[in-house]
Parts: sequence; C-alpha cells; structure tokens
Amino acid sequence: MIKPLFHRLKRPLAAVFVGAITTLAFAPYQLWPLAILSPVLLLLLIEKQSAKQALWIGYAWGVGQFATGISWVHISIDNFGGMPKIASVFLMTLLIGYLAIYSALFAWALNRFFPRSNRIRLLLIAPVLWLVTDWLRGWVMTGFPWLWLGYSQIESPLANFAPLGGVELITFLLILSAGAISYAVLHRQWMQLLIPAIILSAGFGLKAEHWVTPNPDSTTKLALIQGNIAQELKWLPSERWPTIMKYTDLTRENWDADIIIWPEAAIPAFEFEIASFLRNLDSAAKLNHSAVITGVVNQGEDRKFYNSILTVGETGYGDYSYNMEQRYHKHHLLPFGEFVPFETILRPLAPFFNLPMSSFSRGDFVQPNIDANGKHMAPALCYEIIFNEQVRQNVTPDTDFILTLSNDAWFGSSIGPLQHMEIARMRALELGKPVVRSTNNGVTAVTDYRGNIIAQIPQFETAVLRAEITSTDGQTPYRQFGTWPLYIWVVLSLVLGWRNRMD
Repeated sequence: MIKPLFHRLKRPLAAVFVGAITTLAFAPYQLWPLAILSPVLLLLLIEKQSAKQALWIGYAWGVGQFATGISWVHISIDNFGGMPKIASVFLMTLLIGYLAIYSALFAWALNRFFPRSNRIRLLLIAPVLWLVTDWLRGWVMTGFPWLWLGYSQIESPLANFAPLGGVELITFLLILSAGAISYAVLHRQWMQLLIPAIILSAGFGLKAEHWVTPNPDSTTKLALIQGNIAQELKWLPSERWPTIMKYTDLTRENWDADIIIWPEAAIPAFEFEIASFLRNLDSAAKLNHSAVITGVVNQGEDRKFYNSILTVGETGYGDYSYNMEQRYHKHHLLPFGEFVPFETILRPLAPFFNLPMSSFSRGDFVQPNIDANGKHMAPALCYEIIFNEQVRQNVTPDTDFILTLSNDAWFGSSIGPLQHMEIARMRALELGKPVVRSTNNGVTAVTDYRGNIIAQIPQFETAVLRAEITSTDGQTPYRQFGTWPLYIWVVLSLVLGWRNRMD
C-alpha cells in the first residue's frame, strides 16, 4: 500500500522541489541558469505520463515555485490582515494553489494534445503553450504576471532580447532552450544543444545593439525622497502632519533638483483635506524653479476614490488647483489591497477584507504623461509596473523616462521588493527609457535605459537619492510592435503543431 502510493507521488514531490528552485533564479539570488534547468526537469518529469498525471506534476511544480517565490505576500496578510495566524496561512495557501493552476494547465495540455515525444512537442508546442498559460495568469482576475521566467534573466545574455520582444520573448527562448535540452537528453541527440548555445550567443551579440540614443542635451537632476514611514503608523491621525513635514523638510534641502519625487501615497490624507498646504508647496517649488511629484489619495466628485499621482511647481498645469483631470489615477488595482473582488460576500468575513484604502476606482488604461519641469514621464503606480503592455502603451515619442512610485513597506525585509525592482529594470530595457523608482522604504533607485541601476539608496533608511538621468531618442522594436509578432507565431505554431502532432 505504502510503496505504490510513494511510486505515484514521487514525481509530484520531485516537481515541488524543481519548482522551488526557480525562486533562486530571481532577485536577490539571480542564479539565472536555474530558469532553464527547472523547466527542463519539469518536461522530463511529465514525459510519457498521462494527461492527468502530468496535470498533478505541473500543479506540484507551481506549488513549489509560488510557495517560495511569493512567500513575502504572507507578511502583509499576517501583519496587517487582522486575522488569526491559521486564517492568514489558509488565505496564502489558497493564493498559491490558485497560481499553480497555470503550470498544471501547461503540463496537462501538452500531454493531452501532444503526447508523442518528438521535436514538435518539445521545440514547437511547449514554448508556445507556456506563453499561453503565462498570458492567462497575467490576465485572469486582473492578472498576476509575477515570476514570469523572463524576469530572472535581467543579468543574463538573454536580457538583450527584451528590446525586441519584451519579457515574453525571453520566456519563450528559455522554454525553447529547455525543450531542446530535454529532447537531447531523452533521445541522445546532442546536436539539439546547439539551440540554447545559439540563443545565448545571439544574446551576447545583441548587447552591442543600441536601439535608442541618449540625448546629452536633455538631462534631469532628480531628488527621490525615501521617508521610511512605518506602515503601522502611516495612517494614524496623529502621524499625518509629522509625516508631511518630514517630506517637506527633506524637500527644502533639495530645491536645487529639477524634479523632487515623493513615493506612493506619501501624503497620508485625502488631497482635498490639505489643499492649502499643497498651494504653499506649489508656490515654493515655483520660486525654486523645481517641481514636486507625489503619490496622493483622491476623492472625485462622483464620490469615488483614486490612488493618484499629483505634480506641483513648474508644470504645464498652471497654479495648483484641485482638478482631477490633471492627475494620474492608478488603473491596475491590487486585489484585496485596493479593491475587494466579490466584496459583498467577502467584506463581512474578516478584517483583512477591510484594509485601509481597499475601495479604489480605476483610472483609464492609457493616460497622458506626467508633466514636470518640461519633462514627460510615463507613470506606473506600484503593482502596475509588472503589466508590460500597459506601461508600453503609456510611453509616447515625447516620454523622457518611466516613473514608478511604490510603497513596499507592506512586505518588510523580504525578497518581494527586490523582485519588484527587478521587474522595473526590465521595463527600462524593453522600452529604452530610464526608470525612476521612488518608494517609502526601498528599493528606491534609478536605472539607465538598459536597465542598469545607476543610483540606489539603502532600504529601511530615511534618505534622499540624488541622481542625474539622460533622456533617450528613438524607440525599441518592442515599443513599436509590442508582443503581437510573438503571439502571431504562437497561433501559427499551435495550428502547425496540431496538424502534425502525430508525425
């Protein structure tokens, strides 16, 4: 009884471990070859298994990946959810279990529709099915495209493919390489190893290609204020003005910067409550020929709440006024943190579903760039930076750089904020624009247009990051075409693979 049970479970148990090692491919570990090795082992584990067996192996792989890779989510649930430990663990288990469905779907579909161990299965279909399930995970229920394997390659030669087809092209090349290695191992056809070798060599070669050109006549002096406000204190009424004055004092010391940037929701109040303060800040910034950008919480005339970005001082908007049309309003809201799915059912169940500011409304998918001191910035608030297509569509020919404001204090000293920064770096490389990331307690950093961090301050300290960045001219192929060419290839591959699946 025990022996047959162990025999049935040994592949899923092995898959949990194999999935878990993918976390080491991402920041802060960045052992990027593991993002190839892990899919290789998954493909070997599901080889010659029934579709049902493959489903459970794929599910186990996903459990391993997400139990380790997004363990940091539990910090926010446990510390700020207001529920017993057992309930927070249960919620985390549900999240991991849900995300693992997509790797299960990949393994099931591959073995159900393409069971024969041939080149079509491993070199054509496996990479495109992986992209399809990644796309679904990034879209269903507003999407959670965290830990797409391509992000792990920001320090590898494969990163140089990002300007051509974005993070999804990198993921595709990873799974194509994994399929070639798997085929070589299964069939002892070692010439297949030339495929990953050629891909890596091409990555090295693409490093010399510059798709955009830095404009030395367009530089910007920045000051990013990292307030390091404890999350448990942030929204206490007694802490409102001490917090605001902390940012104001640090700003006063940096008026020589062209643009001064505060993080997401730096002001712990509704904008309409502090209009007189903002008018004074606007006047002071103008006197010093500077601009101040800050995250702020807004309430519109329609009584809807928005997580917004406000700019005062030297802007194209004139003197400060409470005009909701001159704000960027966050579009991609964080489930449970900023809105509650099925809220009429869930809100009565636990305090977790009534976290502060969990009833926001969405802004438009595409909004005008932020105008500050003559510079144009494509904005992304916190979680939005992981949605590559949204960021791409908000970058225009006039965009000088990408601006992302965040507050990762919810996740403590975990790997979450470091993974978040890794994703932001990929946006710079894809779109050929520097990325400016201002946060409450880190990672506050600035990258160049190739995703290299050029300035950074330590986490968990009150500090100001001073940096000078250069705008770029031109656009990358990814900025121009997005991932449409890649997904046309996905459709053609599925059609071709289906017609020849038994060859």
